[in-house]
Amino acid sequence: MTAVAPRAPEGDTVVDYDRRHLALYAALLDADDAGQCWREVARLLMRLDLSDCDAEACWRSHLERARWIVGAGLANALTAFGSRKPLKPLN
Repeated sequence: MTAVAPRAPEGDTVVDYDRRHLALYAALLDADDAGQCWREVARLLMRLDLSDCDAEACWRSHLERARWIVGAGLANALTAFGSRKPLKPLN
């Protein structure tokens, strides 16, 4: 898994970052459904430094993106992930 950005992408466009982090998004959703502490999830799954004051915001943005992907963004994600053309890169 590639390193995570300080914040997950925003907006209603699925980007390459989403494809590269789809497994992380799934793991974040599973951990959240299981009631796991964000600190453990951020440390173990995202390899975040918990002493960084932005660690929780990073974790939260990725969890929110994961929720969007499987919710309101599902049609966009299925189209983008099923497409043979390259996804829009995250700048």
